[in-house]
Amino acid sequence: MGELPKIISVDDHVVEPAHLWDTWLPERFRDRGPKSERRGIGAMKHIGGGVYEQSFDPDGPKADCWVYEDLVYINKRHVAAVGFDRDDMTMSPITYDEMRPGCYDPTERVKDMTLNHVEASLCFPTFPRFCGQTFTEGKDRELGLACVKAYNDWMVEEWCGDSDGALIPLTIVPLWDPELAAAEVRRNAERGVHAVCFSEIPFHLGLPSIHTDHWDPFFAACQETQTTINMHIGSSSRMPATSPDAPVAVAATLSFNNSMASLSDWLFSGKLVQFPELVLAYSEGQIGWLPYILERADTVWEQHRAWGGVAHLVPEPPSTYYYRQVYGCFFSDFHGLKALDEVGVDNITFETDYPHTDSTWPHTREIAEKMVAGLPDEAIYKIMRGNAIRMLSLDLDADRDEAGNLTTA
Repeated sequence: MGELPKIISVDDHVVEPAHLWDTWLPERFRDRGPKSERRGIGAMKHIGGGVYEQSFDPDGPKADCWVYEDLVYINKRHVAAVGFDRDDMTMSPITYDEMRPGCYDPTERVKDMTLNHVEASLCFPTFPRFCGQTFTEGKDRELGLACVKAYNDWMVEEWCGDSDGALIPLTIVPLWDPELAAAEVRRNAERGVHAVCFSEIPFHLGLPSIHTDHWDPFFAACQETQTTINMHIGSSSRMPATSPDAPVAVAATLSFNNSMASLSDWLFSGKLVQFPELVLAYSEGQIGWLPYILERADTVWEQHRAWGGVAHLVPEPPSTYYYRQVYGCFFSDFHGLKALDEVGVDNITFETDYPHTDSTWPHTREIAEKMVAGLPDEAIYKIMRGNAIRMLSLDLDADRDEAGNLTTA
């Protein structure tokens, strides 16, 4: 193997800075928009998804919190974990003063990326949650739409604006209205955005499933503008669990189940037939499960399509649409790489998950080199950056064709 190509990470995270909505919301909304407040924390317990049991105590440990309508969101250390020892990456309150500045400051983030052999990064939200559920769950729709647009303006103009392409914009949409969502996709595409968040299983959010025509305006806008739909694990506000008293580690181990269930939905929905240029990306789902679910989906289609309700929707084996329109994502999956032919060398991308507890920062280069050792250089190029360039319509590596092959000497 030659030198590892500079990485394009398709799944990182940003902790929104305290000034975001005070700066970017139109003035008439600012008094009702999200506010950052420092509070003393009493007790805090994770229930599941985005739900916590929490209490406040003026004499308790301090945390910087987002206050929005009836919601108080406490910033937690495991979400801003880089810089802490592994055993200190706990679900405990944290202030901005305790975080590594790269969590919320774009200039510092780029410095941390440079330390980590990363050239470009796509970052998911924290307080809005992985697909903007916070504003979807709010009561005031006019305010929610203003907050979504303010987030996107901040994302494009401040977070990514002066990064010289190192920070790739990833926007959110008003999930409660697919026409408004489509309009927001188009608004952002006009300024060069090619990535948007969406829920892996919107039905779990109380929204229509992808098996209806409800989302067609949004899907059409994404196809028209070459905007990739990015679905992070947990973007359904639900993580797999075996029982209410199972430790969080069980849900973390099973987190790929959400991606697997979502891909099964999409493969049999007919939407990838209806929108043949729509692109999907599964973030933080890993890739080792892909060979079996593709095999199983094809078997079900072959043997059971007559009674399975999909004969009229899916004219070819479902894996056809995966290989044509879907990307997986991993940061640690030796098993998936051993099955490279099945997961598809053109269908997988890499991530660092900065600044979460899964993050490989600052050792990503060494970790990546171990994982891809023995693979052909062209495959390594595609996995580390080439597929991400295609997936996100990035203006990089003009000396290579769409397959990642060098076109100039």
